[in-house]
Amino acid sequence: MHRIFHTHRTLPILLACLSALTLLSSASIDAAAQAAADTRYERVVPSPDGIGKRYMGREIAGVMGWEGAQWLERESRAREERPELLLRELALAPGMTVADIGAGTGYYTWQLAKQVGPGGRVYAVDVQPEMISMLDNQMAKRGVRNVVSVLGSETTVKLPSGSVDLAIMVDVYHELAYPAEVLDSIVKALKPGGRVVFVEYRAEDPAVAIKPLHKMSERQVRREATAHGLKWERSVESLPMQHAIVFRKP
Repeated sequence: MHRIFHTHRTLPILLACLSALTLLSSASIDAAAQAAADTRYERVVPSPDGIGKRYMGREIAGVMGWEGAQWLERESRAREERPELLLRELALAPGMTVADIGAGTGYYTWQLAKQVGPGGRVYAVDVQPEMISMLDNQMAKRGVRNVVSVLGSETTVKLPSGSVDLAIMVDVYHELAYPAEVLDSIVKALKPGGRVVFVEYRAEDPAVAIKPLHKMSERQVRREATAHGLKWERSVESLPMQHAIVFRKP
């Protein structure tokens, strides 16, 4: 006896099965990728200012939430950090594309935007929607039009490949929950020969009154950055409490 299959009935079922298999396959790939990524990190008992996760021997610091945004705009910051010194060391030129990673309220963003001029662009990346909202308001108040705010994720900066001349992180990198993945995404976003600048409070200097997990040594920064194929170019030690460590993408 021949069985007659009714196409109009069986086709939707077959499509649903194929869709389910695709979703399962995708989920399996994502799970495998996550498992591979997790091997980069070591779980430990959290210290008071850490998240209980080590990367290349360093415990990752807890992130400052948007509720602490006023600290980013404190009146004493210009005196403590001397941003004009840092901007001079960056040697930015009109027309450049810069990425301000962990831009927060935009304290450095508008200053970078001024350096690259109306023909340039600054991508202001943050993972907190509240910070992005505050940053957008700041740019509107200042009349800054060459800034593009980007809501990134814990694992990627979500920037176009090969689009950035310089990426900078000011007091940010030590708080990244997934530093390896984020740095990979930054390197991908850089143009060939593009630069990455890590600005961190100096761990080598006991006079820098910042909690230990919120400081980084030059040695540690170089260890982590070069693991991602970046080439150390120079270190700037002229800032009051921070160092700016510059790397270039080959």
